[in-house]
Formats: sequence, C-alpha cells, structure tokens
Amino acid sequence: MAELLDMAKMAKLKARASYVGAAVNILQTAIKLTFGILGQSAALIADGIHSLSDLLSDFLVIIAVRFGSREADGDHPYGHRRFETIATVILGASLIGIGAGIVWHVLERLATPETLPVPDANILGIAALSILLNEWLYHYTKRIAKATRSKLLLANAWHQRSDALSSLVVLCGIIGVLLGYPFADALGAVVVALMVAKMGAGLVLDSIKELVDTALPLPLVDEIRAVILTIDGVQGIHLLRTRRMGEDAYIDAHIVVDPRITVSEGHCIGDAVRDALIARFDDVLDVLVHVDPEDDQEFDGCRQPLSRTVVQGLIDRYLTEIKAGAAEFRLHYLDGKTEVEIMLPMAFSEPPEQLAKIKKQCQLLQADIQQLDNVVVFFKM
Repeated sequence: MAELLDMAKMAKLKARASYVGAAVNILQTAIKLTFGILGQSAALIADGIHSLSDLLSDFLVIIAVRFGSREADGDHPYGHRRFETIATVILGASLIGIGAGIVWHVLERLATPETLPVPDANILGIAALSILLNEWLYHYTKRIAKATRSKLLLANAWHQRSDALSSLVVLCGIIGVLLGYPFADALGAVVVALMVAKMGAGLVLDSIKELVDTALPLPLVDEIRAVILTIDGVQGIHLLRTRRMGEDAYIDAHIVVDPRITVSEGHCIGDAVRDALIARFDDVLDVLVHVDPEDDQEFDGCRQPLSRTVVQGLIDRYLTEIKAGAAEFRLHYLDGKTEVEIMLPMAFSEPPEQLAKIKKQCQLLQADIQQLDNVVVFFKM
C-alpha cells in the first residue's frame, strides 16, 4: 500500500510543480517568440503562443491549489477540493481548444501553401530544446500528480506534453520545408491534435462525473463491500454510497448488526469498519457508517413507533405496584414492530401472587396497546 502524504506536504508538492512549470514556460515563451520572429518561423511563433497558454494554465493551477488546500470551514464542511476539480475542467477544455487550434492551423496552411515563409535552419535547435524541456516537465509534473493523486496536476502535465508534441510537429515541419516537402507536418499535426483533444475530453468528463457525485468504479466498490463484510460483527450491508472530492474518496455505508447488542457495541463495530477502509484504501479520506439492526430498506414505516417517554408512562400506569425507578426497560424496533423488555429486581418475583399479577398486567398492557407487539419481563440479581 502506497505511503500516504499529509495534506501540508501534498500542497507544497503541488505548488512546487506549478512554480517549476511556470518558470520553464516563461523561459520557453521568451525564447520561442524571439527566435520565431528572427528566424521567420510562423510555426515557432505559434508554438511560443502555445507556451504562453501553458504559462496561464500554470497560474490557474497555482490559484486552484491554494484554494483547494484550505481546511474545511463552516461554509465548506467537506473542504475545498473541488476548486481543483473545476480548474481541471477548465484545463481539459483548453486541451480540447488546443487540439482544435492545431487542426485549424493545419487547414489554413494547406489552403495557402504559397504564403508559408521559409524558416531559418538555425531555429531547429530551439524546437529541439523545447521538446526536451517540455517532455522533462511532463514527466516531472506527472510524477508529482501520481504522488499527490491530483487530477489537476495530471491535466497540467498533459498540457506540458501537448506543448512538447506541438514542438515536435514544428520541428518536423521545419525539416520537411527545408527538404522541399511543405506538407510534411500536416498529418503529424492532425494526429497530435486528436491525441491532445482526446486527453482533454477525458479530463473534462472525469471531472464532471466527480462534480455530480458519480460513484467510484464498480470493481473498487465491490472491493470496499468485501472489506466491510470481513469486519467482526457486520452481518450485512444494505446501502453503500461512494463519491469523489478532488483526489479523495468518501464512503457512506449502512451496515447490519445483531439487533440485540448494545448501542456502544454497535458504535464500536462502526468504528472498526471506518478504520479498516481508511487503512486499506489510500484514496479514502472519510467513512460515514450508519449502524442498522436489520435491513429496513423495504420497510414502509407506516406505523408510528412508541417513544421511550410514552413507554415509561405505560409501565408506570400498568405496573403500579412497582416503585418508581425500579423498572428498567429496553426497546426494540424490528421488522416494523415494537418490543419491550422490562428488567425487574429479583425481589419482585416473590411471592407467587405478585409474580402472577405482574404477568397479568404485562399481558393486559400488550393487549391494550396495539403498537406493542411483545412485552417480556426479566428478573435480575
């Protein structure tokens, strides 16, 4: 199991990757635009503008990481992770736009090939340097994206790779023009555009799924269910809901336990479920466990159950010979029915006349009160 990074360290890593990307893109934008103008390369100038768009995306990532790493507050009790999700949608959409822009540029070049300037062979080194820088930046950002499980950084990493691929197209285009093949880069440019647009579409769709609380993948949900069922005391699961927020997953689980155990034991079982899931799955940040005594999903709940206060009043009225406070009782709401277990001191079991009277009054209580399906008396030492 991968070692989890704490929140502060994750935020620092994300910010570092964004600042490094911004610095590299500032350098690339300046170099490409300068040498593109001096070397008469329209493609390199366009690539410089592409690097400028990457620089803007870096600033978007920096802002999103800063807002997304804020702690939960009264207005955002689940935290601010979805700031990063929204930024991922924006970055994904920009990748789609970049892909469309490359295709548009290719079509323009094919329509008017006679207007293409002849680039200077000396700028081949600039295009090659851009490829190396962006490919290194892609792997660097992707590595941190995996370490922090950040879809936003992964989107930005692909932004960097799209720049590397576009620079590769520029390089091939320049070489093709110099060799006398002005359309050499057209096919490659279209392929690159489709790759970039496909990645952008995937990021947008995944982020939208997260924003509308789509469940985790079914195999992962099945694995979560299997882990819950291994916990001692869990008899079943009748509701399991999952969702994502940023790089984290949240789980709501309704577990079925023995209906006769105490509240504290049921709570302990719920804590065991929560701890097991957080320990087993790196992505799981929090688990809400609801403890049920039975699978009540199909119970219509048409009968209004008796409250403890009402039952206390009935016991006091029907068992008048019992001193106030001498009777303890437990309520069970099972299968749409209400059961009462009355615990009396052993002294009330004698003499036989008193025991017979208690039995008779309990039978009368059960007969008179329709909401009571069963009344049981226990005597304790």
